[in-house]
Amino acid sequence: MDTREKVGGPEAGSKGFDAKSFEAYMVKDPQKLAVNLAKAAENLGKAATEWLAPRERGERVDTFDPMTDMIKTLSKVIEYWMSEPQRTLEAQSLLLSSYMGIWMHTLSRLSGEAGPEEPDTLRKDKRFADPDWRQNPFFALLRQVYLVTAEWAEKLVEKAEGLDDHTRHKAAFYVRQLTAALSPTNFALTNPEVYRETVSTDGANFVQGMKMLAEDIAAGRGELRLRQTDTQKFALGKNLALTPGKVVARNAVCEVIQYAPSTETVFKRPLLIVPPWINKFYILDLGPQKSFIKWCVDQGHSVFVISWVNPDEHHASFSWEDYSAQGIDFALSTVEKAAGEKEINVIGYCVGGTLLSATLAVHAKRGDRRVQSATFLTTQVDFTYAGDLKVFVDEEQLEALEGQMKAAGYLAGSKMASAFNMLRASELIWPYVVGNYLKGQEPTAFDLLYWNSDSTRMTAANHAFYLRNCYLENRLSKGEMTLFDEKVSLKNVTIPIYNLAAREDHIAPAKSVFAGCRFFGGPVDFVLGGSGHIAGVVNPPDRNKYQYWTSGPAVGELADWIAGAKETPGSWWPHWQAWMEARDARRVPARIPADQGLGDAPGTYVMVRS
Repeated sequence: MDTREKVGGPEAGSKGFDAKSFEAYMVKDPQKLAVNLAKAAENLGKAATEWLAPRERGERVDTFDPMTDMIKTLSKVIEYWMSEPQRTLEAQSLLLSSYMGIWMHTLSRLSGEAGPEEPDTLRKDKRFADPDWRQNPFFALLRQVYLVTAEWAEKLVEKAEGLDDHTRHKAAFYVRQLTAALSPTNFALTNPEVYRETVSTDGANFVQGMKMLAEDIAAGRGELRLRQTDTQKFALGKNLALTPGKVVARNAVCEVIQYAPSTETVFKRPLLIVPPWINKFYILDLGPQKSFIKWCVDQGHSVFVISWVNPDEHHASFSWEDYSAQGIDFALSTVEKAAGEKEINVIGYCVGGTLLSATLAVHAKRGDRRVQSATFLTTQVDFTYAGDLKVFVDEEQLEALEGQMKAAGYLAGSKMASAFNMLRASELIWPYVVGNYLKGQEPTAFDLLYWNSDSTRMTAANHAFYLRNCYLENRLSKGEMTLFDEKVSLKNVTIPIYNLAAREDHIAPAKSVFAGCRFFGGPVDFVLGGSGHIAGVVNPPDRNKYQYWTSGPAVGELADWIAGAKETPGSWWPHWQAWMEARDARRVPARIPADQGLGDAPGTYVMVRS
């Protein structure tokens, strides 16, 4: 056979896998490869030591094991399919018939017979973008077997009868986690890119990768802190969180920052932003080109923002009520004093918006009318359709988590960060595992992923209240949440509301945000942005990315609302600005932040890393 002859037959055409292509997979220096593999094993041993040492010293105790819940949940699916021989045969036949088709197709390619490159029914997956996943018969076989197996496993959950909705939801989620973890892209010998990298570097990629693994476990003090970006390229106050301002108030729960004006006049009503305490506020001030805060300042808003404390064991008892009173109410009083105004506009982002909505319900009960309009960004107030995060919240799991938080006084930021990453494991976990530890490549510098890695802790009392009252019992939308010894109802919140959801949001699903609109007692303008939980919000107009949809009231089903909605290209920010000006466009001379001796923006609380 000529060395240029295609392997896989004529159907591969000019893009076939020829003998020259095989050279990329042939080891050039076996001795050097062996030496590097030994060095990699030594570094892997160091990684194991970094993981074990804190546990041996008693500094880290693994009290909550999600694997137990996963096994228990998936066993219910297996029990259904194994309980009757006919079902077992049906499940096996469903998979084996697919395997047989793939095998026959592979044999056809190897024999040189013409045929389609792959079955049309296989889902598209960007993890398999490398050409050899299709051109190389071995890797093509792995890819097809994996994809049909993953789809088969999902169908087993979907067709299993007798499961309650929560169990089925958890089972589907855990199956996706397993299939994401077991993808052939995640292993050196079954990933063509890693295989070629190993051959070309004689295994030096593993040496560097295992070194990085040891460093990341050490950085997490016994827990893997997966690096998603080059953290050395960013620093707050240098190339992130640059909008000038002053810290004008501080207490044990938060700092309040007032930003310097960039216009001669500003809107009469100042603007207070309530960010989530699960993450740091500078997601809204990443840099001048992406900063929502700077953009608001440039439009003429007097912008104030809450910067939450990054709590430790000393804050264990700080509750939802503390965050409401010493956070939002403290900030409102600060704004009122600094701006000299009794009418204030507010923005709440994610769980910051959930806390804000509950606080507004308290205000309505008390007759507090300082807040004149509220904007909610990807905020849930009803948790019926809260998405995959509900997988982690049932009575058994919550009791275990509460026990862990009680012992430490807080929930480690890495725990919540891991949960968020698991929602998109195929994009936020495994590509970095492969790139960092198998290819030995440092991730590129990306400000959004730097922020994502700068996680915050959650106080035991506050987080337990949030999970129980919102995710588990859905008390806020039912009017059953008790705050300051009184039940509060969102129906009493009658101020104008701008409610933004993001169409691809995995954390606050658009369906959930849409459903929450009906619980408020006043007018709600629902807007649907493109992209997800972060990019759907942080979408500067000058980038002309994504789009947003507007329509009538949020009634009926979201799909029907979208069908009748108007799609507008670009950012929702100008639309929100027009909405704000329609509420009150009065302007006054610009307000200069007073120096309270507490320092410049972005303050001190945001600098504390977990």
